[in-house]
Amino acid sequence: MTSRGGNSGLFTRRAFLIGGGALAVVWGVREYRLTPPDHDGTKLSASEAHERAVAGALLLIDIRTPREWQATGIGEGAHPIDMRRSDFVEALTALAGPDRNREIGVICARGVRSARMSIELARAGFTKIVDVPEGMLGSRAGPGWLKSGLPVRAYQGNSE
Repeated sequence: MTSRGGNSGLFTRRAFLIGGGALAVVWGVREYRLTPPDHDGTKLSASEAHERAVAGALLLIDIRTPREWQATGIGEGAHPIDMRRSDFVEALTALAGPDRNREIGVICARGVRSARMSIELARAGFTKIVDVPEGMLGSRAGPGWLKSGLPVRAYQGNSE
């Protein structure tokens, strides 16, 4: 390779290294956002969670955002509580009651946020947290609530 002025090879290598580094950062952030952490607790399929929620055996919490609820609806038997609420644990306790041993299911879009929230709720003292890793839209864990044809209800503009 011939370089004019003696520095073009240096700039090409520098651009390559900077571009490669930026690509690695973007890939790492993507993987972090799309890979659920390990959750040692119980996991249920969307169908199992629906069945148990409708029967009253599981308090199922949809932790997605109002915009997501508006777009897809809320699964039958689920209660919407936006996980970004600063008073999330208090809102959940108001719905679940003071018994931290009650079985509580957590669902999001694709299972990443629900796994993270399951870990946080366990840290907050809830003892029977159940993750629904396939979520509403599906993931590696399964087809998800919507593709499974499970019933949804329209979001009415309020959360629990």
